[in-house]
Amino acid sequence: MNTPRALSDGPQVQQQWVLGAPVLSTVDRSVPAEVDPADLALYCTMLGDDALVLAHRLTEWGMRAGLEESAALGEIAYDLLGQARILFGRAVEVRGEQDEDVLAYQREPAEYRNVRLAEIDCGPGPGGDFPTTVARLLLFTTWRLAVFEELATCRDAVLGTLAARSLHRLAEHRNHAAQWVIKLGDQSPSGSRLMSAGLQRVWPLSAELFTAHPVEARLADAGCGVDPSGLRVQVGQGLDEVFSIARLQRPAPTEFGEFVRPGGRDGAHTESMEFLLADMQYLVRAGLASGRPPQKPQDERSFRNAMEYE
Repeated sequence: MNTPRALSDGPQVQQQWVLGAPVLSTVDRSVPAEVDPADLALYCTMLGDDALVLAHRLTEWGMRAGLEESAALGEIAYDLLGQARILFGRAVEVRGEQDEDVLAYQREPAEYRNVRLAEIDCGPGPGGDFPTTVARLLLFTTWRLAVFEELATCRDAVLGTLAARSLHRLAEHRNHAAQWVIKLGDQSPSGSRLMSAGLQRVWPLSAELFTAHPVEARLADAGCGVDPSGLRVQVGQGLDEVFSIARLQRPAPTEFGEFVRPGGRDGAHTESMEFLLADMQYLVRAGLASGRPPQKPQDERSFRNAMEYE
């Protein structure tokens, strides 16, 4: 997950490429004045966890969604992982501790700070289906696009540049989800019922998206973050436009209101989080992702059990 580095010709100010691939300019890596590095690192971790966890959920579809849609979901997941890589890289750079992979894959559930919408099972598992996946994707991408539009003017050059360069792709993700919601909602009575059920599944988690964590509030005041509570109207209007075209009613309007903490930003997650992380962290914990061989069973019985498990 490391990005190529470059040093400026100026007075010993370290700079770094932003999205991994060489670009025409570099950005200042210093932490803006009057910004707590611990807050900035945690904020980057929050946004990175949102992207990492949802990317993993999308990849669970594999080829089940058909060739074309599987490729589309995979591309969205790939874009989200690219965002997560930069955000985790910024977090460890500011904090000066572990590397990006440790931060991404070697934490306990309570140490992850993603919104809970990203982690719930919306399919292909028993917790949902394709319409539910589409409903979650529409809600998440509409919200994240609004966040990144505000973040594009961030005083932290890394976050600002990442947000600005991600807007086009996030808009494509939002539009892809919107097209599916419209197609399913306006296609037939059965499709409309399935789409409405999918929206009902994810809607209770919508209010959390607009509840500011203290770190988000402090960084917003410092011009280095976004207070999501100010995005409720904008996101709601975008969703209502899609629902109108799809001839769907907005589910339970009151649930789009206030949220009582703790939530995902505080490390409080749904019961599905542990199962998700067990799957997501398997290769790393087994040593397969780093080139280290997995530990061998200590006796014949454990070896047999391991083989039967596999």
